[in-house]
Amino acid sequence: MKFTVDWLKQYTDFTYTPQELADRLTMAGLEVDAVCEIFAELKDVKVAEILAAHPHPEADRLQVCDVQVGKDAFRIVCGAPNARPGIFVPVALPGVVLPGDFKIKKSKIRGQASDGMLCSAKELGLSKDAEGIMELAGVSTSGQSILEALGLNETLIEVDLTPNRPDCASVIGTAREVAAMSGNPLHLPVTKDTLPILKGSKTFKVSVDDQSLCPRYVARRMTGVTVAPSPWWLQKRLISVGQRPINNVVDATNFVMLEFGQPLHAFDFKKLAKAEIIVRPARKGEKITTLDGQERELDPAMLMICDAEKPVAVAGVMGGGNSEVDDTTTEILLESACFNAVSVRKTARSLNLSTDASYRFERGVDPHLAPVAMERLVQILTDIAGATVEMGGIDLAAGVPSPVEYTLRVSQTNRLLGTDFNAEKISSYLSAIEMTVRQIDADTLGVTPPSFRIDIEREADLIEEVTRLHGYNEIGTTLPVVPMSFAERDAGRSLKKEVADILMANSCYEAINYSFVSPEHADHLGLAGDDERREVVTILNPLTEDQSVMRRSLLPALLENVRRNINHQNGDVRLFEMGKVFIPKGAGKQPHEERRLAVVLSGRRYGQAPALYFEQNATDFADIKGVAFSLLKELRLNQIAFAPDDHHAPYVDSSQALLLTANGETIGQIGRFSKQCLSNFAIKQDVYFIDIDFDALTALKPAPKRFEPLPKYPSVQRDIAILVPVSVAAGEMVATIWDLKDKLVENVELFDVYRGKNIDEGFKSVAISVTYRSQEKTLQEKAVAKVHQRIVDMVMSRFGGRLREV
Repeated sequence: MKFTVDWLKQYTDFTYTPQELADRLTMAGLEVDAVCEIFAELKDVKVAEILAAHPHPEADRLQVCDVQVGKDAFRIVCGAPNARPGIFVPVALPGVVLPGDFKIKKSKIRGQASDGMLCSAKELGLSKDAEGIMELAGVSTSGQSILEALGLNETLIEVDLTPNRPDCASVIGTAREVAAMSGNPLHLPVTKDTLPILKGSKTFKVSVDDQSLCPRYVARRMTGVTVAPSPWWLQKRLISVGQRPINNVVDATNFVMLEFGQPLHAFDFKKLAKAEIIVRPARKGEKITTLDGQERELDPAMLMICDAEKPVAVAGVMGGGNSEVDDTTTEILLESACFNAVSVRKTARSLNLSTDASYRFERGVDPHLAPVAMERLVQILTDIAGATVEMGGIDLAAGVPSPVEYTLRVSQTNRLLGTDFNAEKISSYLSAIEMTVRQIDADTLGVTPPSFRIDIEREADLIEEVTRLHGYNEIGTTLPVVPMSFAERDAGRSLKKEVADILMANSCYEAINYSFVSPEHADHLGLAGDDERREVVTILNPLTEDQSVMRRSLLPALLENVRRNINHQNGDVRLFEMGKVFIPKGAGKQPHEERRLAVVLSGRRYGQAPALYFEQNATDFADIKGVAFSLLKELRLNQIAFAPDDHHAPYVDSSQALLLTANGETIGQIGRFSKQCLSNFAIKQDVYFIDIDFDALTALKPAPKRFEPLPKYPSVQRDIAILVPVSVAAGEMVATIWDLKDKLVENVELFDVYRGKNIDEGFKSVAISVTYRSQEKTLQEKAVAKVHQRIVDMVMSRFGGRLREV
């Protein structure tokens, strides 16, 4: 539901700012999705007066217009047929950006300079009309913003309604809630007290076959109708909430629907056979072409609005093209009805047709609203279409239900809410939203909800209304006295889910392979004949020779996954697997089942990402190390460190391998598979891996979570570029800076290591970024320089380096 603050103020007074109003509506149960200034993109469009319009010397259909914008004069080439002296129009001068990201520039059109553009309503996003420039009726001053001239500088609020509050699917419904909050009265354009009594019509007939499907049907006839564009005030209201103006008759029905929440429809009276309306189910084989131009097949479960010969509208959903109001229409029959919510919902779903009308009918429309909305529509059309309403009309209301009174106990209200309300306080809350309240005894109230509150069905609903109006935030919080307990979750299962989420966030896909593998895997990995990893559990009755032993490692199966992907022309592979490996314990004994985690990366770093936006670099050791680092950081396992792998496995490239250690014990490794190993698996591109003991990972205790407030003061960043011997580890330099534990150092980050041109032989350039911040004040340059120089001197002294010269 969308409305503007200005429109809302037509029905009740309030002093809330738009954001305050949004907050109060949300706390009242009407969740606000958005608060925004509408047409903000038109703020630079001005009003111009055309002083003169000369024919273009080089083009028959163009004119050269002299325009006045405030005190400035401009010459603009225009092709609109209605450009003429004396009218006020919108102008976009050079530099203005129109909707659709269309930037206006100075230009030459057929040799004539043009200093901007005179705009149509379509170019401003206000209408579909592109026949000519938009004429600003009632505007007599140039230079002002078009938002000010047209009254478009408004704030839009969008509410996400829950299905139980159809009464708020209207501006007046929302205004009723605001009036209850503010204590101010609600101003209605039409009230039930001013409605005419409709005793019938001599010029048309209406019949309803099933009152349960159509509880109320109100119809009135108007003559002398002039179909024309709507006045600006009406167009503005519709445009401001995203509706497209069509003509004054259709726009009026849409306006009243948005205002009251009651869908209405206008038929061309002369197109109705025998001047008769019949509300009945569709007949087998019937079809109708709806207003959207689609021919639709009907079935007997659909409720239709028909004349004496054919269907003319789908009840509660959309009108038919055979009774549409057009430019030649002079007589109309207006419909304001209430249809069964379930029937409309089924019809809309069957036809795959959702409209503003069906949205409201599906949720329930107040049957008492039909004559009120009809009277409002008649008033508007009498004013803007020059129409005359026929005396009398038809109001079939046999299906309207009688009001129901519900009992509300004061004691029960206070028991559920933990409050001490008295009967008078509760009555005042409910009366503010138009509920009728009478006191039965000291503890009991009789409450009759208004007809538009179709969601009130029991005492609990009334208590909820009291809570909502009092304010959810005003209800005290009480902890339950019943102890709550639940079974402790298995740490391994929780960690497995967390690990999977982290690796998927690193663009890895989970693989699930069989635990039965080929005995040739040990040979492919290049394991020595006496390597204990060759000892496997043999399956007595294997399915195939390739699945005859239980796996000792997750890596071979993942390498086969990589090969299979490459063979299917997908060379960019990022896979992980968490599963068990089986270590034999001797004849007649069950094997030891050890859980492990393995990750493999191969191919391009960014996979299938477009080459236009991402470099097509190959995955390298830094990528697999980065995945491992990200995993350990997210798991907060600070006790795990990287260490050199001096005794690497035979399937690992010795130049690119690291161990993962925790508390002095090796729990895993990362590295690149050797060329020979990859050749054994028929893989011709590099593959990098992580292999971790998952049981050991589970046994480690993560660091506690730490929460810090957002910094109040700005940071200062300084870079250090130092030449050091190639034997110096860049990570050790970063660690040394951290070890200083200076309270101003917030972050230390290595961002570049370079060896090559302009760097002395045996040296490398290491670039480190240091971020400084104080938690107590804004840092001055002098304080930062002092600490930074101390860090630079310490690093150069410790590692035998010198500053790199540019």
